[in-house]
Order: sequence, then structure tokens, then C-alpha cells
Amino acid sequence: MTNAVFPQTIFMTQRPFDDYGADDMRYGDISADRLIREFGLKNISNIVDPYTLTRLTTFDNPQSRFAGVYGGTHRGGTISIQDCARLLFEEMQKTSLPYSFVGPYRYLINQMLRHFQRSTGTPFGDAQLNAAYSQKLQSDYNAKSVNSIFQKTFGSFIDYENKCFPQERLKDVTSAIGGSILPKFDSMIIDKINGMGITIHDVHATKIDIISLEVYERGWKARVKFSAQDHFGLDINDIRKKKFYQFKFFQIWFVLQRFNKFGFRPFLTNLEAIVNIQGNR
Repeated sequence: MTNAVFPQTIFMTQRPFDDYGADDMRYGDISADRLIREFGLKNISNIVDPYTLTRLTTFDNPQSRFAGVYGGTHRGGTISIQDCARLLFEEMQKTSLPYSFVGPYRYLINQMLRHFQRSTGTPFGDAQLNAAYSQKLQSDYNAKSVNSIFQKTFGSFIDYENKCFPQERLKDVTSAIGGSILPKFDSMIIDKINGMGITIHDVHATKIDIISLEVYERGWKARVKFSAQDHFGLDINDIRKKKFYQFKFFQIWFVLQRFNKFGFRPFLTNLEAIVNIQGNR
């Protein structure tokens, strides 16, 4: 029997890290005609028309009682592409408020929108993101959560006599984790208002490493590192879903990212957390 030596990676999702070929990482690839015809993204803003580059007035606002009195003619002034994009980003900031008005992470969306507006495409990381990820890992008590599955499976193979873990049993831990629920920011209530559900609406890839293991006479403790990556970008399937399409925030996001007049670059969002998982003999 061979003793496992740590640090060691024990799990990786099938979806890879740094997946720049994913559809939600595309930008500037869709025409105005297709955005309107195929995706129904005609009146995405109450302030500007990105297709004609004009300011909107009360008579153009679909929510106004005066909407349409001048037919399809816009009565606002013409603006530049840069000014149009700036106004759309300002509108995104305002429409994000209902999703991020409580808790310590509510300002993250503002930082990420500014990063999106810079359009560098460079990965984004933040200590607050890592703190939110760590809290999510440690507060999930579901029996199928990755923490619960790891604790139960890993603990059942501890070699207390030699104070170690058998290398050949790690594959059983990996298999069990594959059937667990990996952490996401998708709770029915709190993630919808604390800013995390809108900043990390999914987790694209996850990697788990055991950093160290201590075995005692009556128990054990493992330091486990979770690394995750999401894409701050929208794909075609996203915008076709009602939960995204029905809100101006996501309509504007999709147009800023995918419209060939704008093409603001999506980016990778990196998260990591080290947590202690322990059990008794």
C-alpha cells in the first residue's frame, strides 16, 4: 500500500479552465439585424438606441404613455459610439441595483462592470470574491454538498494505524466528488439580492486540491483548496432564457458584448478558497 503525498489534485471538472473558445467568451460577432430579428433585442434601453446611435426622449420610451406618438422617428440627438456605450454602461449600473443591495459583496458588480467597460479581456480576481466563495463552501450543509461528500468518503479510508491516506483510495474520493453538488451562487433568495447571483451566475470550472493532511489518534483534518473559474459573458443560450431576457440589465449586457459596433470583451473570473475539513474516527 502506497501512502498519498500531498499537495495533490484530486478533482477537476470536465469543463476546462481558460476556456476562451466558449460561446460566452465571444464578442462583437452579431449584427444589428440578427440581434433584433433573432433575439428580439430591439428596445433594450430607456436612454439610447444603440442601432441608430440616437438619444431617446419621453416619446421613445416604451414605458411612457407618449411612446410611439411620432411613429418610428427618434427625436433625440445623434451621439457617438463611445457616448452610446458609456450611457448603456451607466444604465447597467442602475439596473443592477435590485440584484445587489445587501451584504458585503453588493459592490462587486460595480467593479466587474468597470472591468468589462475597459474591454481588456484580462482575468478578474478580488479578495471579496474569494471570501464569498469560502463562505459558500463552509455554509453549505446539504448532504450532497462537496464538503459533506468529501468528509464522509475521505474519512472512511483514513489509515489511523499509519496516520496516512492510501494513494489507491483517492480515486474513490474523486468518484464521490463527481456525484456531489459543487458550490454555485444560485440560492433561491440571498444570492439574488447580495450581488453574487449576478456577478457569478454559474461556475464554469472547478479544481480541488488536498494541501495537507493531519491524522490523530481519534480524528483527522485536511486543508483543501478549491479553485473555480466563471465567465463574465453571455452566450446565445443565456439570452434566450426568460430569466435573462426579461431584464434590461442582461439585454444591454448582451448587446454591449456581442453587437459588432461595440464588442466589449468578456473575461474570466477567478475564485479560490482554502478550507479545513475534518472528521472523527
